[in-house]
Amino acid sequence: MVLPSSLAAGARTPPPIPSARWGGAGAPVRPLLLWVRTGAAHVRLDGGPVLRVEAGEGVWIPADGRTERAVTTEPGTVAFPLWPQGGLGTWGPPDLTRFDVPGGWQDWLIQLFNLQVTPFSGLGYAPEAIAELLGRPGSRPPAPEEDRPRPGTEELVAPAMPRASGARAVAEELVRDPALDLTVEQWAARVLSSARTLRRDFLADTGLTFERWRLLCRLGAAVEFLAAGYDVDQVAVRVGFAGRNGLTRAFKGRFGVTPREFGRALSARPRAGGPTQRVEAARHTDDLIRMMRRTDAPTAPEMLPAASTPSHTNDVHVLSWIYRGSGYLDIGDRRYERERGVATWIPAGTEHVTGLRENSVSLPLGNASAGDLRLAAPLQVRFSPAWDDYLMFCSISARSGLRPDGHDPRHVLDLFTEQVAAQRALSVPMPVHPRARAVAMECLRRVGEPGGARDADVPAEIHRAFRDETGMTLSRWRYAARMRVARELLAGGAPPSAVARRTGYAHLPTFSAAFSRFHGLSPRDYQRRESERSR
Repeated sequence: MVLPSSLAAGARTPPPIPSARWGGAGAPVRPLLLWVRTGAAHVRLDGGPVLRVEAGEGVWIPADGRTERAVTTEPGTVAFPLWPQGGLGTWGPPDLTRFDVPGGWQDWLIQLFNLQVTPFSGLGYAPEAIAELLGRPGSRPPAPEEDRPRPGTEELVAPAMPRASGARAVAEELVRDPALDLTVEQWAARVLSSARTLRRDFLADTGLTFERWRLLCRLGAAVEFLAAGYDVDQVAVRVGFAGRNGLTRAFKGRFGVTPREFGRALSARPRAGGPTQRVEAARHTDDLIRMMRRTDAPTAPEMLPAASTPSHTNDVHVLSWIYRGSGYLDIGDRRYERERGVATWIPAGTEHVTGLRENSVSLPLGNASAGDLRLAAPLQVRFSPAWDDYLMFCSISARSGLRPDGHDPRHVLDLFTEQVAAQRALSVPMPVHPRARAVAMECLRRVGEPGGARDADVPAEIHRAFRDETGMTLSRWRYAARMRVARELLAGGAPPSAVARRTGYAHLPTFSAAFSRFHGLSPRDYQRRESERSR
């Protein structure tokens, strides 16, 4: 099914893209590859000379844990940061290196960014096959009670995530790149915590010490790479072991079989779908480094085949945008189609599957908590291609350290709700008189903003056009437009106090009275009714 919404994609134009700067704290622990899609970026290491990187170029920024780096972008710039895994940094050049990015690689690089910032999930093989190999009785020595895996494949290969914000931020970074080799003290400094607090939170939330949690995280990643056919030496480097001997000891101690035995046994089992996101991201990174190191212009790898996530839930509402191709969202027995340009809020706590069709690319635009957005069902709106660069900038700001000064994560919520409101408000009766229509469009663009032409300043000709062509005076039409926008904002989950401000009311009681007169329901009653209808 297609979600109900007005898809008049040209209802608004995107705001200008501001400048941005890299906001990571401390010296970097893994290299950064920056690709400039539009505009220009400036890179400097340890106060040295500034390297200007223009559209169509990339720059390899090495990391040794000691060198400070400064990255800024000019206004109007969209620059994608990409992170090779910590264990693969030695594959790249040792110095700051600029290179050309062939045109055929651009959408592929956008997909790589998506793979790197989307939470990894899935195992790539039938879960029962891995469970049988890793969890069969007698296959491993007894584990301490707090560390003993519970039944189920996910518990066998992945430790539970901590809930405390600082510990969870560390855990998410380690899940994304288990080869990162910082001490507890270094991790604590990066999340503005203390080593003691970080250790306590890991133990309280997961039942594991930080060191044990990190080891199990690395072993879980090793299972995925071994299942994908990587040899033991490659896996050891990718997941953070000094060599194959260390990986083999830890793997056998955890699972009762060596990595080689596991890989050999699993190769005879049927696959369940394609490679996991972690493995796909690793393969993309390998291709990217090969592209960067070659002097000719290699052919871009084929785009990803059709893919889908396992059934899962999110702790927060997630806004996902289809940049290229199409996809879908499955909730229960209902399918919501996701077409090119469509952004969809996926409700928190709802079990769902998201999928992309062949040669399609999606990007996450941001998150919202239940306190910021009341959402019982998916909500969707379409953006025209004119928004592509700006939405890419929003995705980069939401999921990386390259952000504008004063970045507000709630900005994407306002952006979405205002787009919904502007598009749906176009169903308000519109005059056809050119000058009257221009006034109407300006009113719709500026709903809630101070200023604008007063009714007394509008020529009589335009007043007549509104009366004759819409059946309303200009003043009444403005009121109707504001109430239509308010209705759609409320249906989108925005709280009444925020809707009042966005539609130009300084006080909630005044707005509530105006809304009730127009719609016959108070804002809260209307929102409650729409929420019940969407269930």
